[in-house]
Amino acid sequence: MTQLLTVADVCAFAELEPLWGEAALVDGHQLALFLLPDGSLYAVSNQDPATGAFVMSRGIVGSRGSHHTIASPLHKEVYNLDTGECFTTPTLHLPTFDVSVVDGRVLVASERRVTGV
Repeated sequence: MTQLLTVADVCAFAELEPLWGEAALVDGHQLALFLLPDGSLYAVSNQDPATGAFVMSRGIVGSRGSHHTIASPLHKEVYNLDTGECFTTPTLHLPTFDVSVVDGRVLVASERRVTGV
């Protein structure tokens, strides 16, 4: 049996700026949204896995090889935006959420994506 995820309408896509994180509250979860210059869009937990502070929306967007990344603004741990894998501290993991754009609106799944961790 397939379980359907609840999807929340977060904002207009036009309100997002490339390389600038935005925080959103979705079903009690603080999320961070990132629009990249290539048009890719990511949703991750706004909570820093290393410190518990809700600051990831203020993180530093970058890349490692072909992977888009976000670095924590506090201790600079670097996370893969696709999977939540931490490149600098393998025991840490940043929850990721499915995100899409439909009719100009940003839609985010209210449950975290399961990535094998």
